[in-house]
Amino acid sequence: MIHLKKIINAQQIRDADAYTINKESISSIDLMERASQAFVEEFLRYPVEDKKIAVICGTGNNGGDGFAIARMLIQQNLNVHPFLIQFSETLSHDGQINFSRLQNVTIIKTKQEIPSFESFHIIIDALLGSGMNRPAMGLVGNSIEAINSAKKTIFSVDIPSGLFCDEISQDGSIIQSAHVISFQRPKYSFFFPENNSYIKNWKIIDIGLDEPFIQQQESSYFVLDHEIAELLKPRERYSHKGTYGHALLVAGSHGKMGAALLAAKGCLRSGVGLLTTYIPKTAYQIMQTSVPEAMCITDENETIITSFPSLSNYNVIGIGPGLGTHPMSIKMMSELLKQQNTPMIIDADAINILSNKDHLIQQLPKDSILTPHLKEFDRLVGASYNALERFEKQRKFSLDHQCIVVLKDAHTCISDTKGNLYFNTSGNPGMATGGSGDVLTGIITGLVAQAYSSLEAALLGVYYHGVAGDMAAETRGQIGLTASDIVEHLKIQ
Repeated sequence: MIHLKKIINAQQIRDADAYTINKESISSIDLMERASQAFVEEFLRYPVEDKKIAVICGTGNNGGDGFAIARMLIQQNLNVHPFLIQFSETLSHDGQINFSRLQNVTIIKTKQEIPSFESFHIIIDALLGSGMNRPAMGLVGNSIEAINSAKKTIFSVDIPSGLFCDEISQDGSIIQSAHVISFQRPKYSFFFPENNSYIKNWKIIDIGLDEPFIQQQESSYFVLDHEIAELLKPRERYSHKGTYGHALLVAGSHGKMGAALLAAKGCLRSGVGLLTTYIPKTAYQIMQTSVPEAMCITDENETIITSFPSLSNYNVIGIGPGLGTHPMSIKMMSELLKQQNTPMIIDADAINILSNKDHLIQQLPKDSILTPHLKEFDRLVGASYNALERFEKQRKFSLDHQCIVVLKDAHTCISDTKGNLYFNTSGNPGMATGGSGDVLTGIITGLVAQAYSSLEAALLGVYYHGVAGDMAAETRGQIGLTASDIVEHLKIQ
């Protein structure tokens, strides 16, 4: 059973607040104090000393958090200047309490009173919270524009003001945050590529909301993080190479053998017991020399793959890296799908072949894993207007064809056969480099060979692939990171 944190919507967040308040017999202002204190503790981890800090508060509870944060930072002897953007005549009950605990708050009621904020080094955005459901316009929209125009380091409390929690934000103004310090759970919208300009970095902090209550909420969205390590199987002392499965990797073509090599190395590093590669004849020497741990069978064709070996010896088949889309390779894949009735890992050109042959999609073995990047996925199911539409198409594809889809992106999204979506939290932009996806295909193939379920293999593979990228970036940096660096830093434990 896979137990990962659920992502909950704005109403469920409010319900969790109310449940926690009732269960712990505390007041809502006490919970606000706890959340604000947690924000401050995280904020102080950044270089903020000797900085001039503006705390921009709204009239709701997010503003109440902001007033409490300003008070706590002043108590730390920091140079803090609180502002109230009074876009509503009255403040929320808890917002009013924390407002009254502060002195020297600059109150802004009109557009003309909005300062430039250019004299500040850091701006803390506490204008609007996760309950935002309409575009930010008028006084608050003008304030957001002024904050963004100052081009200073912005920290947002829980969510960038103007950004919707669960939907695509349209029209209105949105804060462009350098850092979002969010309460208890990431918001669904954090995973939309469209929001990249509003959320450069985000960090989740625990504010003590009742976890069992949150996990009982209806949600099909999950956070893929370090907790996935609970699925890992320890190695037995009296085991042997046969214990950990035999994988077949069908990959490579003339000029694209690097993809096959990287996939093979990823598969071996995942812990597979035995790996056989099936490659074009011309690549035999390359594979045997570069990856001596892998066995090698070659196609009769010198430059492409036109057939496949007997499948009886293998626990799993991975296909696609560097394969190409030659008509003879398409015919080979069609024959392979007719014979194979256990899950396959399908990547790259193998996905492109499926995209042009609807009847082949219908032949996918149950619980197969597809690993497309965005363009490959769009070719497979059709272009999407935005992330929400794409995620729904991904969910539907997994349900309709009873397969796992690993949609590779900054926060890779994995869809399962029950309609759940899992968003990965490891990895970095340095992994946007040729061959990175081939390594992932190899890792997942190796994990399935070791008798992990398709979903377990996809989740473990994606997360540890990202962790390897993070470790590689620490030594190599992001700009010069290569797929080979990811392989060398892969450490599944």
